[in-house]
This record gives sequence, structure tokens and C-alpha cells, in this order.
Amino acid sequence: MIKYILAALACGGAVGYVNNAYGSAEVGGFVSSYLYSFLLVLLLFTMGFVFGADREALVKLKKAGLKILVVPFSIALGSITGGLVGGYILGLNIVGSMAVCAGFGWYTMAGPLVGELFGPSFEALGFTVNFMREILTIVTAPLLVKVDRYSPIAFGGATTMDTTLPVITRYCGSESLIAAFSSGFTLSIAAPFAITTIAALQ
Repeated sequence: MIKYILAALACGGAVGYVNNAYGSAEVGGFVSSYLYSFLLVLLLFTMGFVFGADREALVKLKKAGLKILVVPFSIALGSITGGLVGGYILGLNIVGSMAVCAGFGWYTMAGPLVGELFGPSFEALGFTVNFMREILTIVTAPLLVKVDRYSPIAFGGATTMDTTLPVITRYCGSESLIAAFSSGFTLSIAAPFAITTIAALQ
């Protein structure tokens, strides 16, 4: 499956580059504003259908209770700590570096918000770091699952509720769907609050 994902990603990048160089802004705007949103909603519908069709899913969710929040909390803590260590090693503004990693993979939100709080250079860093987190989750999921069954969920962060969810369920098994979706959903809600809270430390 991973080869099809990489091929689709490469084709999308090539088509986007060609359109940007020779096409029209209207086509790019349509794809990014409407087609992307439609396909994302379709993906979420499909995952929701799979979740709803699993008779044991709700039972498992109720059984887990508040324990299900342990996963996203641990991921958030690890991400922010990684930003602290990475910022120190690279000689960056540590608070800004922590805020970048508090995007948890949600690059379309993290880039602009971090840029508004820390300036243009951190906007670019916020977008790049969180975008790479999503891409690397897709590419490395087959390897990460060999380390630990649920490690792709931790690696994916907020993206596990949508874009990386199919890859995770493919390699971690359908029983990982609840943990992945709930973790991604929780981190997506927490990300903007985490970034602004961290920014208040400077």
C-alpha cells in the first residue's frame, strides 16, 4: 500500500508544480479549497462508517473511558519536550521551538499561528516541521509498527484523525482505529491552545 501512497503523493506534487508554473490560479484555488475539503470529508465519512459498522467499537470506547486520553496527553508532552530539546541543540528560540512542535502535525494551523506569535521564520518552520511529521508518518508507518504496534499513532499526532488514519489502520490493524481517531481529535483541539499557552511563556 505504501508504494501507492508515495506514487499518489509524487503525482500530486508534480501536477501541482506544473499547474503553478503553467496553469491558472483558479484551478489551484478550486483544488485546495473545494476538492481537498470534499475528499477529506469523504475520508472521514468512510472511517466513520467503518467505526460504526464495528459492533464492538463503542463497547471498547466505553470500556476505555478516560484512559483513552493518556495516549494524546503523552504524545503532546513528548512533542513539546522534543521541541525544547531540539530548540536547545539548534540554538533556536526555545519557546518558539516548543510552540512549533505543539502543532502536533496540524501544519495548516501551526504555520500561520506560530508565525503570528513568533515571526515569519517560525511560520515557515511551523509549516515545514508539522508537514514533515505527516509525510514521515505515511512513509515510515510499516517500519514504526515493528517497533511498537501503536507507535505510528504517536508519530502521526493530530493527523491520525484524518490524513494518516487509513495508513495507521492498514498497518496497526482495524482495532487501532478508535485510539488513532480519538488521539488525533484530542490533539487537534488541544493544538491551538497549546501553542498560545506556550507563547505566553516568552
